[in-house]
Amino acid sequence: MLEVRACAGEPDELTSLEVYNTVWPHDAVTIDAVHSFRHSARDYIDYLVRDDGVILGSGVGAIFAYRTRRVVTLITVLAGHRRRGAGTALYESISMWASARGARELEVPVSSNDPESLSFAQRRGFTEERREVGLVLSLAGISPPQAQPPAGIEIVTWAQRPELARGMYEVDVETHTDIPGFEDIAVEPFDDWMAHHMQRPADSPEATFIALAGEDVVGFAKLSLTAPTAAGHAMTAVKRAWRGRGVARALKATEINWALANGYTELHTSNEERNAPINRLNARLGYRPGIGRIYLVGPILGGLSMR
Repeated sequence: MLEVRACAGEPDELTSLEVYNTVWPHDAVTIDAVHSFRHSARDYIDYLVRDDGVILGSGVGAIFAYRTRRVVTLITVLAGHRRRGAGTALYESISMWASARGARELEVPVSSNDPESLSFAQRRGFTEERREVGLVLSLAGISPPQAQPPAGIEIVTWAQRPELARGMYEVDVETHTDIPGFEDIAVEPFDDWMAHHMQRPADSPEATFIALAGEDVVGFAKLSLTAPTAAGHAMTAVKRAWRGRGVARALKATEINWALANGYTELHTSNEERNAPINRLNARLGYRPGIGRIYLVGPILGGLSMR
C-alpha cells in the first residue's frame, strides 16, 4: 500500500533531497538550496511516498507571488521504483494541496534526457511551455578570463556596496519581462524581492556583482551557492541602454574568477532556448551543453483545467 506523507522535519527533508539528487545528479543541491527555494515561495509542501516503509520518491509543490494560481511542481521517483503508482500518488497529493489553495494548474520540469517522465506528463494532459538549455563550465585547469568592463563601468560586489540593493531591483524591474516565457510576470515589491531572491541561504553578497556607471546601477549578476563545489548563475541582467557594450560579459567573467578563487570546480546555468544573446555569450565563455529542462503546464488532477 502506497503512503504519501508530508515531510515532518529535517530528517524527512534530507531523505527527499537524497531522492532528488539521485535522480538529478547533474543538478545536485544542498539542503541550504532547498531552504532557499522554500524561503522564496509563498507556500510550499514536500512529500515522501513509501511502499511498506520503503522510500519510492518525493514530490515538491511551491506557489510563488508572481503566479499565485500555478504550483511549481517537482515529482521525482527513483528509477528502480517507477511504474508502481508512486508518481501518480504524488500527483494526486500535490493536486489536492494545490486545489485547497485556489491554484488552477501545475508546472513541472522534466530533464531533456528523460523521455519516460516526459511521456508520463504528456499522458496526463501536460503541454510544453518552454525549454531551457543546460550549460556547464568546468573550471578545472582553465585560465581566469579577462573581466575588464567597458569604459565608464566599474564592477563592485554587493558586500562592498550594500546600499545598492534598490538599484539592482530597478534593473530587475526593467529587464525581467525581456526573459522569454516571463513577459507577463511583474517583479515583486522591493521588500518581497529582497527576501525571496537576494537574502536566501544560497545567496551571498560576496558572490553578487554590480555594474556601476558613476553611481547608477546598470547591471548585476549573482551566483547561487547550491552545492559544495558547484555554483549556479542565478541572474545576469543589464539595462537595455547598456546592452551590447560588454557589461554582461564583464559580469560573468567576474563571477567565473570569483568561483575559481573560492575553490569551485563547476559553474552551471540554464537559459531559455529563445534567449539568443545570453546563449551566445555563454558559448564564447566556454560553457558546454549539459542536460536541459522541458517545462510543461497541466491540470490539477480532479480539479479545474488549466487556462
